[in-house]
Amino acid sequence: MDFFSNVWNVIGIFFWSFVFIAYLMMLFSIIGDLFRDHSLNGWYKAIWVIFLIFVPFLTALVYLIARGRGMAERSQAAAKQAQSAQNNYIREVAGQTPTDEIHKAKALLDSGAITQTEYDALKAKALTKTTA
Repeated sequence: MDFFSNVWNVIGIFFWSFVFIAYLMMLFSIIGDLFRDHSLNGWYKAIWVIFLIFVPFLTALVYLIARGRGMAERSQAAAKQAQSAQNNYIREVAGQTPTDEIHKAKALLDSGAITQTEYDALKAKALTKTTA
């Protein structure tokens, strides 16, 4: 009987740990959303935070019901902005595409700056970049 008591104690610890961590995640996402929302006055933000400290579960529930849609929209906008910034960074770091390199090499060939053999070598090098 003592073994089953210990098993249920361990299960209870896991359950309450899960509930506590889920509560912390919800709390941090609400606080993050409060500070991400530029349309909300600073005093209203302070009132929300004070209520989150003194009446946490009720305030979190009311916040999610009252401002949940806007919270999702702000989160989506932030994700799109981060994705756009990441794409711009990748484009900036990656440099030219192989198509751009081939086009420049063709322009050099047409102007007579390089020979056909050099053009073929540059084209082959650019094409190997796409397969690598």
